[in-house]
Amino acid sequence: MNLLQNKEIELRAPEPEDLETLYLWENDPSVWHVSNTLVPVSRYVLKKYLEEAGKDIYEMKQLRLMIQKTENKEPVGAIDLFEYDPFHNRAGIGILIAAPQDRKKGYARQSVETLIKYCFEVLDLHQLFCNVARDNEESLNLFTNAGFVITGIKQDWLKREHKYVDELMLQLINPVHHNKEGH
Repeated sequence: MNLLQNKEIELRAPEPEDLETLYLWENDPSVWHVSNTLVPVSRYVLKKYLEEAGKDIYEMKQLRLMIQKTENKEPVGAIDLFEYDPFHNRAGIGILIAAPQDRKKGYARQSVETLIKYCFEVLDLHQLFCNVARDNEESLNLFTNAGFVITGIKQDWLKREHKYVDELMLQLINPVHHNKEGH
């Protein structure tokens, strides 16, 4: 097994063949609140994105990996690194398990654990961060169980159905880099 896979899932670069799958995921209004999306994405924009996806994280400052089942290679979601900052050696992490029937099967947990290992062992990042709505209990559990710690609260940050929800910032410091001074 390589570093980007385990018994049940593999993380891989997006391929041109993923265009229709990504088009469906990106245009599913039921998950827009997770990525703060308000408008549909065109096939043209996604095609251009896929053409650029082959560039490395150092050039693009982001990385999207498809999550697929090891057994049958069926894509179940995507996991992203964003706002990569090579000076401060950190990146944000976000994840989507697209279909409700693929959720609560451990794919998200395995994907996050696999990406953390890749980020800390290969990219040698100092830290990862994520932003999660306070009412998104599944994501909060996912990231806190992976070792992330809530370090900040943005009050009334996200608008949801005519009300506002806090957004929590979570961080995970690479234990190899952890400097106890100042913490």
